[in-house]
Amino acid sequence: MTEPVLRIRNLTLALPRGADRPFAVEDLSLDLMPGRILCVVGESGSGKSMSAYALTGLLPRGLRPTGGRIEFEGRDLLALDERGWRDLRGRRIAMVFQEPMTALNPVMRIGDQIAEMFEAHGLLSGPERRARAVALAAEVGLPDPETIVRAYPHQLSGGQRQRAMIAMALALEPSILVADEPTTALDVTTQAQILRLIRDLQQRRGMSVLFITHDFGVVADIADHVAVLQRGRLVESGTAREVLENPQHPYTRALLAAVPSLAPPERAPLHDEPVVLSAVGLTKTYATRTGLFGRPRVVAAVKEVAFDLRRGETLGLVGESGSGKSTTARLAIRLVEPDRGTVRLGPLDYTALGSASLRRERKRIQMIFQDPFASLNPRRTVEQIITAGPIAHGVPAWQARARARELLELVGLQASAAERYPNAFSGGQRQRIGIARALAMEPDVLVADEAVSALDVSVQAQVLRLLEELKQRLGIAMLFITHDLRVAATICDRIAVMHRGEIVEERRTAELFRAPAHPYTRSLLAAVPGLRLEEGRGAA
Repeated sequence: MTEPVLRIRNLTLALPRGADRPFAVEDLSLDLMPGRILCVVGESGSGKSMSAYALTGLLPRGLRPTGGRIEFEGRDLLALDERGWRDLRGRRIAMVFQEPMTALNPVMRIGDQIAEMFEAHGLLSGPERRARAVALAAEVGLPDPETIVRAYPHQLSGGQRQRAMIAMALALEPSILVADEPTTALDVTTQAQILRLIRDLQQRRGMSVLFITHDFGVVADIADHVAVLQRGRLVESGTAREVLENPQHPYTRALLAAVPSLAPPERAPLHDEPVVLSAVGLTKTYATRTGLFGRPRVVAAVKEVAFDLRRGETLGLVGESGSGKSTTARLAIRLVEPDRGTVRLGPLDYTALGSASLRRERKRIQMIFQDPFASLNPRRTVEQIITAGPIAHGVPAWQARARARELLELVGLQASAAERYPNAFSGGQRQRIGIARALAMEPDVLVADEAVSALDVSVQAQVLRLLEELKQRLGIAMLFITHDLRVAATICDRIAVMHRGEIVEERRTAELFRAPAHPYTRSLLAAVPGLRLEEGRGAA
């Protein structure tokens, strides 16, 4: 019988005093088999990332192992000192982090960061390290490796940065690769490319992979085995086929049920409702220099974009990173000024407003931001966050405070939440606060820019249901920006597909998913992770 390359036995990690539960991970036992991919799945707070950090010696301060063993190559990793971890980390066990822009050093060239892996372990000469960095860049599919190793992280796309992180992790040919949510922040086609890359490298090198994710679509595409964690405890494990096709635990079934379907519901057209937001000929071009004396590089971010949005309707803007969808949203709300084109709020020419008129009318179109952690001021109470806009527009403070409590209950929180600070809430709860803040201005239009992309699948489902209910109850129109076609299928009445700054296809959601007309739309749909999950749902 094949022996596991890594054994986790009865691992328990204690949380600091005052946490919401005693243990981040409790009595966890897992086996990672040679040449296999084990996906550890669960919501935020389930303990999946802490388990990964424990086997790489990267546990945050205040979190400590109080029981169990992690057995690898005849050693208990929990007994290693810092010198032992330095020798092991990167050489035998390597890690790919969720956010490459944070994990990469912004002031070091990509090639130097890859070569640093060899330098840290005293391996190879300077020229050999540079040559190996170029070879690794080529192996992970980075374009023009000789040039890209001289680039800085900010000069690469999100997918390219993640490929660079994978090159660093592979540099010393580890036997185990730990991947912590490596595709969460990526658009659907880039996500598919990274998943294929990890699978190809794993098979080519015979590595074992511990893959952390909250997305069962990703699990369906990449996993050999699956372990499901809930609040630090293992509730189900088995082969990918067993867990996906015959889940036993209610929590596993709930996570699978929360994955949005690719079969959109049929929605009645809203032809009789008034147009509340329209764009005609929106165009925005950026010019950037490649160096001190380099020639400007001109990028047409948005080209002649036009759309209408009716009362009570949700229009989705979908596309890859760099397609122009977020720039279009910022042009619509005038966070960015267009080079040409017009945005109208009803009959009002919104692009022609001067600063005073713009301040007065801006309350009619409000934005829900992508990151619920970065978009709320941590030094203000929830009440202050929600009431700041109405008070600035002349609403009496007592009235704004009363309305804030009403809105908190409307978005599914208790009125008493008004007295607390953002750090007291989960990601999903913070996004609900962001929605309440936007609604406080009583807008005609909500612009949601990747508003659920940072959330777990179950919390994402809750927020999508909330937005749908609010739209129906309040008659608000919504411009919904997303790279996730599953999310778009759930909430959008119509979808406009953007590619290289242009809308290449716009149709009713069910029609677009049933028979996409443009090749780019078809490629996006083909790249959606977990298409096999649709088999049991009767999707086309």
